Amino acid sequence: MKSVEEQLALIKRGAEEVLVESELVEKLKRGQPLRIKAGFDPTAPDLHLGHTVLINKLRQFQELGHQVIFLIGDFTGMIGDPSGKSATRPPLTRDQVLANAETYKAQVFKILDPAKTEVAFNSTWMDQLTPADFIRLASQYTVARMLERDDFSKRYSTNQPIAIHEFLYPLVQGYDSVALRADVELGGTDQKFNLLMGRELQRSYGQASQCIVTMPLLEGLDGVKKMSKSLGNYVGIQEAPGVMYGKLVSIPDVLMWRYFELLSFRSMEEIAQFKLDVDNGANPRDIKIKLAEEIVARFHGEEAAASAHRSAGNRMKEGELPEDLPEIELVSTEDMPIAALLNKAGLVKNAAMARDLLSSGGVRVDGEVVDRFYIYKQGATHVCQAGKKAFARITLKAE
Repeated sequence: MKSVEEQLALIKRGAEEVLVESELVEKLKRGQPLRIKAGFDPTAPDLHLGHTVLINKLRQFQELGHQVIFLIGDFTGMIGDPSGKSATRPPLTRDQVLANAETYKAQVFKILDPAKTEVAFNSTWMDQLTPADFIRLASQYTVARMLERDDFSKRYSTNQPIAIHEFLYPLVQGYDSVALRADVELGGTDQKFNLLMGRELQRSYGQASQCIVTMPLLEGLDGVKKMSKSLGNYVGIQEAPGVMYGKLVSIPDVLMWRYFELLSFRSMEEIAQFKLDVDNGANPRDIKIKLAEEIVARFHGEEAAASAHRSAGNRMKEGELPEDLPEIELVSTEDMPIAALLNKAGLVKNAAMARDLLSSGGVRVDGEVVDRFYIYKQGATHVCQAGKKAFARITLKAE
């Protein structure tokens, strides 16, 4: 096992906060494998690279010799995580949650070592709690403390409804740490309140408090908003190799260092050398290709990565994607139909030309043919192609 200093350096890579660092150092000094927990609510069947920031950190803990627990929140998924939400989130059914959970397991083992991963479902213990147990759990926290959470506080002050079951979510997430006897819990920065809940509940149940590692929320392809499928600024880990490759090669230059730190398994020394190379005149696109090939290889294999630059979905058979891809920013008060967007971006002469290309399959977004019903989302950034020669990387900003 690596020294405490070496372990701490890897644990802190890309992390926003380590709470409490001195406690974590003491845990590491014991020389025993720690129990590392990260929970994922299976609210959608497909993961994107934003989700893998936590999974990558779990892998790093595995490499350090610790016991990793990939917790699937099949119980909490039916409550719905209120973190950052401005309205009550509709809960999922048990069947929806279980179906999504199965796809999660298949996807995460592209990163984690299955032989070293404990997969847990929080329904295992939550279904066993009696009404009396739930009342005892709820008694551990006050409404005033719950309202300290930023999203709850804002909704309360603006007379937005907060359902009672939403108060249960952080309690259940915290109780998961009790049930698993977690030494460390990982989560996004938006989960800090819930992660701290775990520390408090462990003390209430006579356990040593877990340490917390919070990870930043990965920016999407636009480099601004959090990666999200609903915003269209995402890279799905089940997307075709060429599509994945094309999206990563087209990210803004300034964003690639963030992606290297949070998504790459290369050492920080190697990444620092890449930065030096760019400072000394290397083409940033060549460095992004290294990142794209690494990510594609992780999810599709080395052979797919080696040929991705030829098979990338956003490269037409008629020719390669231009080296100097035009960057276009458009502003709109709402989402925009693809025909209107192409016209406004100047990729077509007029709306009639856009409609003709759409009818003939001549318009592609990130390499995939789209039709006239395609809607470009505010905040989204995609590589667009109209016809054989008109290319641009277009960002649609909110007015």
